[in-house]
Amino acid sequence: MNWNIQPLKKEVKKSLQHKIDTKTKPLGALGQLETLALQIGLIQQTISPKLTEPHLIVFAADHGIATSGVSAYPQEVTHQMVLNFLAGGAAINVFAAQHNITLKVVDAGVNHSFKNIRGLVNAKVAFGTESFLNGPAMTMAQCKQALAKGSDLVEEIAKTGCNVIGFGEMGIGNTSSASMLMHVVTGIPLQECIGAGTGLNSQGLKQKYEILSSALSANGKPNNTHSTLATYGGFEIAMMCGAMLKAAELNMLVLVDGFIATSAFLMATEFNASAKEYAIFCHKSDEKGHALLLEFLEANPLLDLQMRLGEGTGCAMAYPIIQSAVNFLNEMASFESAGVSDK
Repeated sequence: MNWNIQPLKKEVKKSLQHKIDTKTKPLGALGQLETLALQIGLIQQTISPKLTEPHLIVFAADHGIATSGVSAYPQEVTHQMVLNFLAGGAAINVFAAQHNITLKVVDAGVNHSFKNIRGLVNAKVAFGTESFLNGPAMTMAQCKQALAKGSDLVEEIAKTGCNVIGFGEMGIGNTSSASMLMHVVTGIPLQECIGAGTGLNSQGLKQKYEILSSALSANGKPNNTHSTLATYGGFEIAMMCGAMLKAAELNMLVLVDGFIATSAFLMATEFNASAKEYAIFCHKSDEKGHALLLEFLEANPLLDLQMRLGEGTGCAMAYPIIQSAVNFLNEMASFESAGVSDK
């Protein structure tokens, strides 16, 4: 698949910067809000940007590697949490409702038969990936299917008028996939990419490192992006990657959540580097590898609340800040309109 993502045009940059600089404040006094306002204006190619029909997609899937002892929680927690999302009981339900964000829950590959449960988007590729301990997590065909499905889902959401979309995930074992993808793509030592995930103690972390080292020895470092994603990824990570790429192609704001979502975005930039210009990194996760991954991507996250929950919670928490960036640009007086003396 190819995504036609255009580098941001700079024609409106001068006008945008002038509008930002002539608001009734010292130059640069709104800090990251000014950077955000400029980015959003460039994405939308206007000096008066708008946020419309915000959405957040939570992709859920299971991982074969989870049965090898890399998580503090059993695999069935994935489908149980999906049911919790659908019942409105998870953190992301609370925060999405608080900020009027439409929430979509997607079965990308959960190891459970949900039948036709109301509110769940069925995009299941398979009942979880294979364990990548002794071979690829998924076939190349499955990987491409997941990428395409994520792309199609965002295309449908865009038809509602949505121009800002966040991404979250649920999948026991997915920090292991994220760590492997991070290591293979960035070259950062594997030990630095591995964290506690669902809450492993020091012995659990040691075991996780040994298991993932063994998988790396067995599979090596694939020589292209598709193969890397198929070997070490998860269905939710691949589907999120395709969704992020399509969102960028459609000139939407791409809200990137924590460690797993950022690993999906890392893969998206491997497919098309221009995706980076459309991304807003919402928070720095407390998961060990995330700070290094953000540094690799030269990303400056909006929040640092020591969260490591996933689900897209960082996106929902950051959304009011993104709204503030747009609102000051559109509603704050200029020195001229307010009759205030400029320096």
